Amino acid sequence: MKVAVAKYPIQAPPDFAAFAERLARLLDEAATQGARVAVLPEYLSLELAATFDADVRGDLHASLVAIQALHADWMRLFARLAGESRLHVVAGSFLLAVGGQRYRNRSYWFAPDGTHGWQDKLQLTGFEKAAGVIEGGDALKVFDVDGIRAGISVCYDSEFPLPVRAQYEAGARLLAVPSCTDTEAGATRVRVGCLARALENRFFVAQAVTAGVAEWSPALDVNTGEAALFAPMDRGFPEDGVLARTRGEQAWAIAELDFMALEASRERAQVANDRDWNGQGIPALQRARREPFR
Repeated sequence: MKVAVAKYPIQAPPDFAAFAERLARLLDEAATQGARVAVLPEYLSLELAATFDADVRGDLHASLVAIQALHADWMRLFARLAGESRLHVVAGSFLLAVGGQRYRNRSYWFAPDGTHGWQDKLQLTGFEKAAGVIEGGDALKVFDVDGIRAGISVCYDSEFPLPVRAQYEAGARLLAVPSCTDTEAGATRVRVGCLARALENRFFVAQAVTAGVAEWSPALDVNTGEAALFAPMDRGFPEDGVLARTRGEQAWAIAELDFMALEASRERAQVANDRDWNGQGIPALQRARREPFR
């Protein structure tokens, strides 16, 4: 399965039609290069705040309220683009109103046949907590994609091993990570999280990122990092775990993911973090004790 991850420069589309046209061109590029799955970055929906006046796009709370009117158009757009391009599209994330003036950071997975699933972000960053209106999700999911089981881990969620491990134990062998970070430290944390999850679960991780500067937006102001596809650091895979990554103005990193080779590698692995995971759970290791020197 060939998977594409986007390094998506944030712009300021004048209207929804311009946003839709750009996404159509971008996904067509991925499809033309043979991709079957395309992953877009977290907070993609907030780019649509640029279609409103300055008082709205310059205020996070006003932006969240305003973009709700575009949610139905968002769903129709990505369902159509997934069908036209014959791609599975992980459409970044949409901050969706769920009642009581609360929002969830929701990542939709659109299939070429017109169906879709979704995963809410579980853990909130400091920025999201400070907003005061965003809440974490309460369900963990996996999806069947052309005979491969996959999950979504939205940005910060990729830094937490146990929920991702639960997705692995539910059969996931591909983890899509839509991300958005505004500092080099943040980009490093998510990249290290993706590498760690690939290592300990022996599966593939596909991370998309936002890029560039959007001074008009309080949420998308500065964007860092490179999109990349990660594999376990073991026999048959790159020693640094990086299958492909973007550089400079490159829009897509694309790699062919060999799931048969992935499964076969379990039998000849140098280490087997995935098989040895349960060794952490023995009672003697559940609590450290203070041991005096003798």
